[in-house]
Amino acid sequence: MSIDGVQVGYSSAAPVVLLREAEGDRYLPIWIGAVEATAIVAALEDMVPPRPLTHDLLRLAVESLGAEVDRAVVTEVRDNVFYAELVLITNGGEVTVSCRPSDAIALAVRTEARLFADPEVLDEAGVMIKSVEEPEHQIEEFRRFLEEVSPEDFSAGEGPG
Repeated sequence: MSIDGVQVGYSSAAPVVLLREAEGDRYLPIWIGAVEATAIVAALEDMVPPRPLTHDLLRLAVESLGAEVDRAVVTEVRDNVFYAELVLITNGGEVTVSCRPSDAIALAVRTEARLFADPEVLDEAGVMIKSVEEPEHQIEEFRRFLEEVSPEDFSAGEGPG
C-alpha cells in the first residue's frame, strides 16, 4: 500500500487518509481525526517541528530502545472500526502492537516502514476507481468520488483504540 493523500471529505468535515493498493486499482479510504491527519501530512511533507510531536516521540522511543518499525498493517474492519498493527523488530524478534490505523500510518511515514492492508480489508472496504491513462483525469475522477462519498457509504470507520 502507499499513501495517496490526506484530504477532507466534502460531504463530511472529517479528514480521510487514502491508501492505494500497490499492485492494483483499489483505494482504501479511512476516516481519521484532524490531529492524526495533520501528523501524517506533516511527515509526508518532511516538516520538522521545533519540538517532537507525539508520533515523533514514539519514533524516538522505539529507536532509543534499539528497535525499528518494520511495517504497519491495516488488519481488519470490525463493527465499523478499522484496526491496525505495528510490527517492530527488536533484538528478541518481532513484536506486534495493536493500534489505530492513523497512528500506524503516521509512524510508518516517519520511519519509512512498509504499509500493508489485509486482503480481506481491501475486499470489504476498498474502492475501485477506473484506470485512466492520464493522471489528471484520474485525480479529477477521484475528487468527484470524494465529493459524493460519506463515511456511512463504507460501513467502516476508525473508532477509539
